Amino acid sequence: QVQLAESGGGSVPVGGSLRLSCAASGYTYDDYRRACVGWFRQAPGKEREAVARITALTTWYGDPVKGRFTASRDNAKKNLYLQMNNLKPEDTAMYYCAAGFNCLDLDYWGRGTQVTVSS
Repeated sequence: QVQLAESGGGSVPVGGSLRLSCAASGYTYDDYRRACVGWFRQAPGKEREAVARITALTTWYGDPVKGRFTASRDNAKKNLYLQMNNLKPEDTAMYYCAAGFNCLDLDYWGRGTQVTVSS
């Protein structure tokens, strides 16, 4: 059974940085390598939005985070990362990692890690 676990959230001031991690278990190396993995976030009262998605070939970013966030993956460790720089108050949200074979309909989700940016 695939499980995802996020870590690295916290509270930072405006302009600060955080690095989120997502550890996957239950995947074989080949399945994880081929999987689409991504980061999503949801702020109170708002819909969930995609932050970044990584396939074997490409990385996609949502417009609000382009140039500030960098997503990466380590297939050998089955880990996914999100480096967040120049954080803004509007980045405050619960951040989730997800994985699956269809980038637009991911099968597995973590429980989330809270990121709070204070002005």
